[in-house]
Amino acid sequence: MAVRKKIAAVFATVALVTAGCGADSGTVNVSSGSDVDCGAFEAYLGHEGTTVTLMRTVNNLDVVNLSAALRDFSDCTSIKVQTVPSKDVEGTVTKTAGTKEAPDLAVISQPGLIKDLASAGKMTPPSKEFTDNAPQNYAKDMLSYATVNGTLFAVPFASSVKSLVWYSPSAFARAGYTVPQTWADFYVLADRIRAAGVNPWCDGWESGGATGWPGTDWVEEAMLRLHGPEVYDQWIAHQLPFNDPKVAAAFDWVGRVLKTPGYVLNGTPSIAPTGFGVAGLPVLSGKCYFYRMAAFYSSFFPRGTKIGPDGDIFVFYNPPVDAGRGKPVEISGDYLAAFADRPEVAAVQTFMASADFGSKFLKSGLGIPSNNKIPLEEFTNPVEKLSVQLLRDQNSVLRFDASDLMPGAVGAGTFWSEITKWINGQPTATTVANVEASWPK
Repeated sequence: MAVRKKIAAVFATVALVTAGCGADSGTVNVSSGSDVDCGAFEAYLGHEGTTVTLMRTVNNLDVVNLSAALRDFSDCTSIKVQTVPSKDVEGTVTKTAGTKEAPDLAVISQPGLIKDLASAGKMTPPSKEFTDNAPQNYAKDMLSYATVNGTLFAVPFASSVKSLVWYSPSAFARAGYTVPQTWADFYVLADRIRAAGVNPWCDGWESGGATGWPGTDWVEEAMLRLHGPEVYDQWIAHQLPFNDPKVAAAFDWVGRVLKTPGYVLNGTPSIAPTGFGVAGLPVLSGKCYFYRMAAFYSSFFPRGTKIGPDGDIFVFYNPPVDAGRGKPVEISGDYLAAFADRPEVAAVQTFMASADFGSKFLKSGLGIPSNNKIPLEEFTNPVEKLSVQLLRDQNSVLRFDASDLMPGAVGAGTFWSEITKWINGQPTATTVANVEASWPK
């Protein structure tokens, strides 16, 4: 029998604890003033008066939205979820996992780190309830990236599709262009656009200390499309050396797009110094037609931009090389990992893995939840809806961002720096050899 609880003027106070960034700390008060059906939270009762810390890379607005998504849970269970913002979640948990300084829960975007910490015995597996239901709620590939020796150690939390190309549907309609279905079609269309006196592509890889990461996405897309998922997996595991001819071929495939004269707005030399956040905006003004970037890029367009299949800007699936080999889809994502073995921590983690929380998370604008049980009609943002359709498509071959799975010295190190040198003219053979030489022995 459902229990009903009247929530009137309840204030959830969230401590803003900053991690080593010199920012001021403070509090955010979130008010609730509505009836809440607490029957939905009966499974999480019995831990009243406890506190669970949750570390995530968020800004102050995200803290408010995340707190709002958790408000009913906290009001009904009396478990306080304290959001701990951090600009370096992975670095923090690497230093603190296994100690009392570690957060109870952390949202981690590097599955390779999860496997390292789990192998070292510094993580707590999810509850049996979650593990039993996980195969029905999440894509098999998403679960595999957080599984060590048959044990699942983290909950898929949010996903982002990277295999997308931004374009202007209205500009396409005016020019009579159609969305390419294979890369052979893409080259034909690019040449047609160039012949009309317009650069087909925009691109930019500048990202401060992370400059070059958009280039690694290009190579990852090429590896998956040219060689398939098995070779892609071997590459990540270093069973295929980074200087293997297959990897060099992927670089050269990217070069055919970004180093072909007339293909890129302002020329190939402009790519490395152009910020990725502004690089795709010229698509709106017709200065270029394509920008390869993940779903999250929708937030970079000016307020009032109509985003959708009939709008000023939208996305299409980055097509395969061979349409007969399925849909290769590169993804990135976050995982909710536990570093404390307490029942209230398990309760929060299990709730945050539920479709109920996923729906609240989606409505809060915090991202695309990974849970497959959220009805498709709840995804009202057209880019998010297309992304979810790709994630749930049985023909999709999902593979996680390779650089996030490689050792940090490579994936967030030499891969970034060497591909930047490559786009600036360094030979492919030198580039792949340098990255290979940096791989930890």
